[in-house]
Amino acid sequence: MADLVRYPQCGCIVEYLEGNTIQIAVVIGENGERLRLLLPSRREVTLSKNRILPWAGPRYSEEKSRDEFIALLEQHKNRRDELQETINILDVWEMAQGELGQAQAQWFAELLESDPSVDLVAAHAHALLLCKTHFRFQPPFFQIFTAEESQKRLAEQKIRLEREALLAGGRNFLQMLWEVALGRRKLPPEPKAGESSSDWPPQDVCERLEALLRTRMLAPYDNDNESLWLQVSRGLPDAPQLPLQLLLAWNKVPVHYNVWLHASGYASGDSWWHEVKQDVEKLVQKAHEGFDLPPSALPLISIDSATTKDIDDAFAIEETAQGFLVTVALSCPILAWEFESGLDKLVLERGTSLYLPEMTCHMLPECLGTDSYSLLQEKERPALLVRLSIDHEGTLLDFDLSLARVFLAANLHYEDCEQVLNGDVSPDNPASAYAKSLQCALKMAQARQAERIRHGAVVMEREEPVLRLEGEGAETRVLLEVKEPTNQSQLVVSECMIAASHACAKWAAKHGLALLHRVQKVNLPQEYAGVWREPERIARIMHSLVPSVLDIHPGPHAALGVDDYVPVTSPLRRYADLVNMAQVAAFLRYGHGLFDQEALERLLARLDQALERVAPVQRMRPRYWKLVYFRQQGDKVFYSAVITEENDSFVTVNLPQQAMIIRAKRQLFDDRLYPGMPVRVRIGKVQPLWNELQILEAQPLESCLDAVP
Repeated sequence: MADLVRYPQCGCIVEYLEGNTIQIAVVIGENGERLRLLLPSRREVTLSKNRILPWAGPRYSEEKSRDEFIALLEQHKNRRDELQETINILDVWEMAQGELGQAQAQWFAELLESDPSVDLVAAHAHALLLCKTHFRFQPPFFQIFTAEESQKRLAEQKIRLEREALLAGGRNFLQMLWEVALGRRKLPPEPKAGESSSDWPPQDVCERLEALLRTRMLAPYDNDNESLWLQVSRGLPDAPQLPLQLLLAWNKVPVHYNVWLHASGYASGDSWWHEVKQDVEKLVQKAHEGFDLPPSALPLISIDSATTKDIDDAFAIEETAQGFLVTVALSCPILAWEFESGLDKLVLERGTSLYLPEMTCHMLPECLGTDSYSLLQEKERPALLVRLSIDHEGTLLDFDLSLARVFLAANLHYEDCEQVLNGDVSPDNPASAYAKSLQCALKMAQARQAERIRHGAVVMEREEPVLRLEGEGAETRVLLEVKEPTNQSQLVVSECMIAASHACAKWAAKHGLALLHRVQKVNLPQEYAGVWREPERIARIMHSLVPSVLDIHPGPHAALGVDDYVPVTSPLRRYADLVNMAQVAAFLRYGHGLFDQEALERLLARLDQALERVAPVQRMRPRYWKLVYFRQQGDKVFYSAVITEENDSFVTVNLPQQAMIIRAKRQLFDDRLYPGMPVRVRIGKVQPLWNELQILEAQPLESCLDAVP
């Protein structure tokens, strides 16, 4: 070991760190605590002695020429590199680990040779410095990590290396995808296995990049990868739904991908319940057995849209000298329902059915919600009967609840019933056979609505267009259909449901039964009470309303004009109604509910979380398709609109036929504008994914000659 030098002087070979790179040099001068060094590149540097690495040597005569020193430096450097290649540093760690906590480079070299040369010591030091997962250099020692510490550092190193590779190859790739998304270039062909491409990063980087994009698409505010996302997306615009747009350009998600549905975790289709198939089969079997309920011979009919398959309400009605006797039959899927079962937990996570232009996602398995428990004509079904006594003024006089087996006479549709209510009783209309009941029901419904309005009810009649999709993928066309209004038949159904829900709330209060209430606590001006159709009036009233909420405590529902309201009429479609139905049915059968108020409060907290996840799907997806419709129409078409609000900067218009509200800059409009003024507007710059569109031009109605689509 004679060639190792503790205090390097002129002629001594030394090494030092420059950044993370080891430099070899020879000492050619000394000045106090500083050394003058000659490098293989013939460059000279001055360095503090404490920067010299602790494996100096050998030392040569300072009389040697520069050329001789440079040749020696090259010789030692090459020798050390060759020796380093022969060292398996993990084997060295295996021998050293557990022996002691730290050692100098010489000790490690002596594990292989009893009298190692300075070049071998330096070679070991080089290998130790590179193996940061198992050793840490704390001059003059190398700390030896334990197996647990090494595994942790290996995992950290893997993450770091993957991150570096992702940043190196991912940033340019995302820039290229953005160019594809903007239509400025086409996506280049993906290289085959084993091939490379200047446009595409390595396969492993592509996989991690795709995973990152999918994570950001579904959770754009995920803090776990925020720093990585900011680095890899540097230079890209902060555009809405940027990860989704990049995945679309990459062909990793289909055109018109429903990102809101995916982000909610709501499973589409009808296979989500197969893991709890036994629970479902049990409920189907129980429905066929009839639950040992008394039969009801009432001539019940249901009224729904032609596309409705989950029919959860029906009614029968007769007029008396005092008013009306109304029986509302509600589907009852809960007589064998087991809360906290596998099926119940899945249904609670769904929270509600979703009705989207491209599909319907049922809250319950379809064999339950659209078959075994749906109130289908000429089928016997378990039901909750809500009997209502209503006078000719629309006042609810009395009510009663019971369970029974019902047999529906007919499933009618809004359009057929509307024709009958308009006096068109044709023999080929299936609703004609029930003309008397329908006319009686309309009379009752009008009285009930008038009674609610006297108590402050706000009724806003707005026609929602029907969105129909034709074709698939990029060829999908959006058709927007404005159907003939069916206000009368819809009024019959809505008033029956409101009356039944109001009666259930009163019945529960009478018996001290805890239920989930739909509450809207707001003081509305008396002049707001009434039926409103004008967009500008509706816009004004909407500013005063607050959303209704589910609550375990009773409370008024201001817009409905009732002092208490419990959702119970749609147990096939809404979990809150399912719970209330279960509470009522349990009380009727056993004299007590399934949940006390405390348990109901815990359940409501879980339900609120589920509904909060799902709500954006029902809100955003139909709007997305409307924006696709506007984009497909082009920016040369004018649409009929009504000004609903205006101020010094902006104007808000309502497009009644499309059920869209758009805000635009005031300078686009005539100076004579006022709320309620009819206009026609031209729309462009439509970005469905960004939820953006703009009014490009606005004209007073009398001066615009363009046809409205």
